[in-house]
Amino acid sequence: MLYAFAQLNLLVNYLKARKNQTDNNPVFDLTNTAEVPFVTIQLPVFNEAYVMERLLDNIALMDYPRHKLEIQVLDDSTDETVKTTAAHVDKLAATGLDIKHITRTNRVGFKAGALKEGLEIAKGEFIAIFDADFLPESDWLKKTVIYFKNPEIGVVQTRWGHLNRDFSILTQVQAFALDAHFTLEQVGRNSKGHFINFNGTAGIWRKQTIIEAGNWEGDTLTEDLDLSYRAQLKGWKFKYLEDVTTPAELPIVLSAARSQQFRWNKGGAENFRKMAKRVVTNKSLSFKSKVHGILHLLNSTMFLNVLIVGVLSVPMLFIKNTYAHLAPYFYAMSFFVLSSIIFFICYWFMYKNTYGGGFKNFISYIGMFFTFFSIAMGFSLHNSIAVIEGHIGKRSEFVRTPKFNLAAVGKNWKSNKYLRKNLSKNLIIEFLLILYFAFGIVAAFYVGDQGGDFGLLPFHLMLMIGFGFVFIRSLTDKQ
Repeated sequence: MLYAFAQLNLLVNYLKARKNQTDNNPVFDLTNTAEVPFVTIQLPVFNEAYVMERLLDNIALMDYPRHKLEIQVLDDSTDETVKTTAAHVDKLAATGLDIKHITRTNRVGFKAGALKEGLEIAKGEFIAIFDADFLPESDWLKKTVIYFKNPEIGVVQTRWGHLNRDFSILTQVQAFALDAHFTLEQVGRNSKGHFINFNGTAGIWRKQTIIEAGNWEGDTLTEDLDLSYRAQLKGWKFKYLEDVTTPAELPIVLSAARSQQFRWNKGGAENFRKMAKRVVTNKSLSFKSKVHGILHLLNSTMFLNVLIVGVLSVPMLFIKNTYAHLAPYFYAMSFFVLSSIIFFICYWFMYKNTYGGGFKNFISYIGMFFTFFSIAMGFSLHNSIAVIEGHIGKRSEFVRTPKFNLAAVGKNWKSNKYLRKNLSKNLIIEFLLILYFAFGIVAAFYVGDQGGDFGLLPFHLMLMIGFGFVFIRSLTDKQ
């Protein structure tokens, strides 16, 4: 409920920011050569056979003065792509592009370690970062670097787009969730000076900010969130550009979505463990910024709350209908249904911003909202394990999300050699949870004296569908 009210506050902030879009920030005049800053683009990659060539060719098209641009390909690959990437980099360098292929003898610190080593020799005052599946427009630098004329700004972050939004229900749901983050949350927080996060890619840092904040650290799985908070605790401001979209590819198989979700959610919990005390005890932050900061760091813990509530809701159905003297308590607790209504309202504004308003789109939104919530519930076991590991400090390796380049491979995506072949160890428990919530649905027809109690039936139905979707997709993606 507290999280829902925070989202409602972000919605109010978002609507106010959209209404008042005047920007008084000073910007660089890039037509004046004296004001054009030197930029280094860092491309941290690891075994990207399917998207590497596309990435390099796209970055080479960046419309920015060549004498003020450097590109670092930070290649931690362990397969044959090391050689093919080196050859492609040499080919681009022969055109006069300042591009370097940088490899390491180990993967210490994973992505954070690669970025840190690249930073040591980077020539740019500003560091733009793109993951392997991101395809920025050629004028991306010109739209972003200009805001650094304000000496207080340490980071400019752009919105993610989705190259394969409509590929499947799975990609549609992921796009739905990310759109909410990149509209409602990022704008809602940034417009009021609350902490936001660099999203690991499609953003640009002031080099000085990275160094003053303590540089990249690899002690969490979300090094981007970690450095973002350390930089803002140092007083650096972030600039979020909702209208600059950087398209990328969403995971199309459940195993890839699982690995990405695990990394993001465990990393979020790790950062709560690392940063919560620093946020609360920081004397320069307002109370409201502290509350939003703590809830932001606890985002991933929502999955654990959903799982706990879901599991307890079945026995609660029987308790409610066995002990009549508890009825007032359950009536009072029904107030918390309001949180779902708040989420429904908040996400509608996000959806309308993407697809437009009108009755037809609203009907489509209703279907997508319940589909999204069902599948999010289906991920709750997997993500709760990630969250618990993060909170107790259990360390794990950085597991990359395999990329596909669907435009090139088409229907042959299942032959992707980076796909995990083994089934999730959580699959049996997820199957048992399908049966468990099916039992809750059936039980609704038999409890109580009035021929059933159907108050929790929609909740149990969504849980059963969500876990069913995750279970079935986990099996069919392997075929």
